[in-house]
Amino acid sequence: MDKRSFIKNLGVMGVGLSAGFSQLRKAVAAVEHISPLDLADDEEFWLKVRGDYQIKPDYINLENGYYCFLPQQTLEHLIEHMRSLNYEGSYYMRTVQFENKNRVASAVAEIVGCNSEEVVITRNTTESLDLIIGGLDWEKGDEAVMAEQDYGAMLNHFNLVEQRYGTVNRLVSVPNHPQSDEELVELYASAITDKTRLLMISHMINITGQVLPVRKIVDMAHERGVEVMVDGAHAYSHIPFKMRDLDCDYYGTSLHKWLSAPLGSGMLYVKKQKIDRIWPLLASRELEPNDIRRLNHIGTHPAHTDLAILNAIEYQNTLGLERKAARLKYLQQYWTSRLQGVPGMIINTPAEQHRHGGIGNIGIEGINPVELADRLMNDHRIYTAAIDRPGVRGIRVTPNVYTTTDELDIFVKALQTIRV
Repeated sequence: MDKRSFIKNLGVMGVGLSAGFSQLRKAVAAVEHISPLDLADDEEFWLKVRGDYQIKPDYINLENGYYCFLPQQTLEHLIEHMRSLNYEGSYYMRTVQFENKNRVASAVAEIVGCNSEEVVITRNTTESLDLIIGGLDWEKGDEAVMAEQDYGAMLNHFNLVEQRYGTVNRLVSVPNHPQSDEELVELYASAITDKTRLLMISHMINITGQVLPVRKIVDMAHERGVEVMVDGAHAYSHIPFKMRDLDCDYYGTSLHKWLSAPLGSGMLYVKKQKIDRIWPLLASRELEPNDIRRLNHIGTHPAHTDLAILNAIEYQNTLGLERKAARLKYLQQYWTSRLQGVPGMIINTPAEQHRHGGIGNIGIEGINPVELADRLMNDHRIYTAAIDRPGVRGIRVTPNVYTTTDELDIFVKALQTIRV
């Protein structure tokens, strides 16, 4: 083996070797005959998955939406990648760094069934989508449509573009409990004019967990000649989907959320025919206009993070995305069903199965969201995220695959105690 091949293999150490995955593979093999839906409430199986995580005992963590921390197998691989790159130094960075990053992009693209030439690895959803917002050739009077419930970082960047170029931002407000897909499609359609250039929608609204009918909204917008950018921060590796089924023009996500990849890892998808229309944030080396790699040149960065994405994908593939998605949805329904209809409880997430995944949001009448989150943490040692946004006042609850129903029972009881 020559030195270059050795470096390449060393750079992806652990990938495909199943190091540390034997127990998980054994647990999964024992339940292969059980459907993901039937396995979702098998606490014995999910306790085995929980064993892959080092869990801080000081509180019950129901705020995985910001960052889903790594199972130990992925963490150990990340540490090993750091050691390897520290050992190889500049030689690795000057030789196969970019080749390996392309391999990571291909693996990330495979999860959603798209062309690897349409995907690039970024650091998070904000970077991914702001590259599009800031990279379009805006002209004075151009309009963009988005929702009040969308993520603040993207709304802020649209505001920056408005101040800089004289564009116009048109905001809609997404109802927490829509009556139909058509209601949501019409909501966005009503904001589109002949000056609208870009429509941003959330695949899964980050503050409530509501899943939007992306394809129907995309089709409506395309019929009107409007491009669609999708915020997929909470949908990727959370709910199964294929990019071709969405048909959006741009899609961004954070891999450190539901894929449980290391912090500072994300993905940007751009339709092949749209790539050459976007200006990069930073000038890259000479690349073809339709080469997506020119969009995320950021200089020297921690390449070990990129490599550990492959290990996070291996963990997810071993567990199975369908099993994971079914468990997350089951956990959401487990606690919301116990509080649905209880006087004073305000559930801000749709109950219909196709309109949510594992994220939920709940408020209590007469209690400020910050106060509610503080009381849960201070009095009951339960960590959640306070949400006080237009139309949404409550706490966001985001369990992960390691969360137990016993923990959710404690959470439900705590809310009932606070309500009284």
